[in-house]
This record gives sequence, C-alpha cells and structure tokens, in this order.
Amino acid sequence: MDLVSFGEFLKSRRARIRPSEVGFPESARRRVPGLRRDEVATLAGASVDYYNQLEQSRGAQPSEQMVAALARALRLTEDERAHLYFLAGRPMPRNGPSGHIHPGMLDLLERLPNTPAAVITDLHETLVQNRLATGLLGPTPKKKGVEASFVYRWFTDPASRLRYHPDEHDHQSRVFVADLRAVSARRGGDSEVRGLIRRLVSVSVEFAELWAQQEVAVRRADRKTLMHPDLGAIELDCLSLLSEDGSQRLLWFTAPVGGDSADKLELLAVLGSQDAGATELGGPIPR
Repeated sequence: MDLVSFGEFLKSRRARIRPSEVGFPESARRRVPGLRRDEVATLAGASVDYYNQLEQSRGAQPSEQMVAALARALRLTEDERAHLYFLAGRPMPRNGPSGHIHPGMLDLLERLPNTPAAVITDLHETLVQNRLATGLLGPTPKKKGVEASFVYRWFTDPASRLRYHPDEHDHQSRVFVADLRAVSARRGGDSEVRGLIRRLVSVSVEFAELWAQQEVAVRRADRKTLMHPDLGAIELDCLSLLSEDGSQRLLWFTAPVGGDSADKLELLAVLGSQDAGATELGGPIPR
C-alpha cells in the first residue's frame, strides 16, 4: 500500500465535491474547498479519527469494503476507483455491473427522497435503494451469486411474488424473461448471464417455456399493482433510466393520475420503513 499517495488522492477528490451535491449545507464560513474530512467519514460510514489517519498517511491498510465505501462517498469514476484500489493495495472487485454504483445514478437517487427509488443491475440485483423503496417492499434475504438476482428468485422462490398482485404474475414473468434475453444479447452472452439462464432453465419449467418463445425487450416502463401489508393494493408506474452502458438502472415509482395511489404514497412516507428495519442497502425493489 502507498500510504502517502492514498492519502493525497483522498484529499484531492474530496476537494472537488461541493457539499450541496451530497446533501450537506453550503456555508461562507467553510475553511476548505469541497468536503470536510468529517463529512467524507460520515458518507463512508467511518469514524472521523480513522479517516483522518488515512489522509495523514498513518492509518492501517483499509479493507476492500472501506475502499468501496470511500469510492462511493467521493463519487469516483471507474478509472479513479481502480486507482484507489491500486493505492490501497487491494484487488479490484469483479468487473460486473454490481461491483460499483455508477456515480451519476447514485446522485440521481439522492435527489429523489420523496419517491420510492433504487439502483439495480441489469440482472436485477439491488445495489442501493432509498427509505421509501424499503418501506414499499420490505426486506429481502441477502443473497450471493446467482441468487442475488431478483429474476432468479422470482422463478424459484414463491415468496418473492407476494408483493405483486396475483393477476399480474404471468405478465411479470414474461417481461422478466424478455428483458433477460435483451441483456444477454447486449453482454454478448457472458459467463454470468449464461450461468443464470442455465440455472433457471434447469429449475423452472415456467422460465424454460417462456425462454423458448424467444421474446426480447428491455424493460423501460411498466404499470403494476403492488400489495403492501398496511396500505393494501397500490397501483404505480415503474420507470427506468439506464446507464450509458446499460449495466445499471435507476428505478422510481410514481402514482398514475386518478385513484388513491398518490394518497397511499404519502401515507407510506409517514409509515417510513418501520417494517423493513430501515435497511438502505441490499433491500428489495420490484422490477
């Protein structure tokens, strides 16, 4: 690990970020450009003393998890993130879309505090979601590998469908499969996608039959009825914004004109995420 270069790089990156960009107030009394050390520590979930040690080149080698947290806090690009791992003497995570949240996606998510929203991968693995999204869907088991994909759980775990209206299950299945075929084509059928498809074909008759129909369509928007345990049925429009390379998506939910969905979303904001334990990372999101 290059302690000196690591600390200097952290300092240079925080200096370029305006506090308002990450939710901190601007003030004429600020003595440093960009973020203060304590603010970066807060964003990264680290103690102020530990972060100070890192910048002052006297801290212990940070873990891979801490390097990832610092990269998110400082809104690093993919190239900058790779450099940070190099300076930390840590191996880069796998290059798949779940390895790093696109800074632009994260920025947009944080600008939607009053709308259920999340960032997911193209294989429907939740990377991060806001409080209202957690309140809307409740917690989900933390899974690894192929089971991290909500598409996989949709076809293998009946409990994953409980928050969807039963009348819409068939439609959702078709949409998931068509979207997965589009992702497979865009990725050139890489090993991660091939592995997911093989598993699904072997364990789900429903998936195998739909896959054989050759339907293909990226899922960009949909209307669905979600079943909330306290608020009942909520009809919502689900919209998607894809990253430039298509590897990640920002999802957000809005109430259609008419009906009572807008009122229920306001009630959801009051209820918060009390039934989800206020979990912000790795929680569920309807696809």
